[in-house]
Amino acid sequence: MDIVDLREFYGSRLGQATRRSLAGRLKPGLSGLAGAKVMGLGYAMPYLTDCLPHAEAQIAFMLARQGVFRWPEDGAVQSALVDECDLPLLESVVDVALVVHALELTDAPQEMLKEIWRVLAPQGRLVLVVPNRRGVWARFDSSPFGYGQPYSRPQLSTLLRESQFSVTSWHHALYFPPSTRGAILSAATAVESIGSRLMPALSGVIIVEAVKQVYAVAAGKRARRLASPRQRPALAPATSRREGPADP
Repeated sequence: MDIVDLREFYGSRLGQATRRSLAGRLKPGLSGLAGAKVMGLGYAMPYLTDCLPHAEAQIAFMLARQGVFRWPEDGAVQSALVDECDLPLLESVVDVALVVHALELTDAPQEMLKEIWRVLAPQGRLVLVVPNRRGVWARFDSSPFGYGQPYSRPQLSTLLRESQFSVTSWHHALYFPPSTRGAILSAATAVESIGSRLMPALSGVIIVEAVKQVYAVAAGKRARRLASPRQRPALAPATSRREGPADP
């Protein structure tokens, strides 16, 4: 989906219900981050607005294949079109990275995660929102979560571990079906509450929080050192005693 499709979806009744459900799951984990430097990647603007209004600095990066629009509508522009594998930021400058409608749409998920790792500060937090492979939303193209590559929890765990992140928590959201019917949307809040208790594995999306492993590079260096053959110290030849003057 390009930027026009995403914007139209979040302007619809289904998109507004989706936004309320996801924001309700994201807010508890993102509370208390006043003064943080936050980066959104993909189409994260609705959730930056809802969940992180008091951040010190926010920037919204949108994937080159999707397109970009001005955000926010008033004030200084805080959005930019980027290559998700080559972010225009220095190393270790971001406290929180919120990734929505991005991981499932990139052709290089591991490279993208490694680039996020680069710009995150030590112990920086990564929050990923991705379609659940086992959920209903990944099977219908009536929402953005029906596009791209859905993931399971084991797949995300492996991908994050290989990208030098440690998973800290898992959450699930979107239990109501991606339907535009008014009766279903009106009951979305009740369905979310029931679904989270009775069938958490069948959610529409998976929300995973992870932290940057700051020791990963050092560990790799130690492994290389241990793998190299040990050299035994060479013994210097014994020095001969100094001989006195020759007898006449």
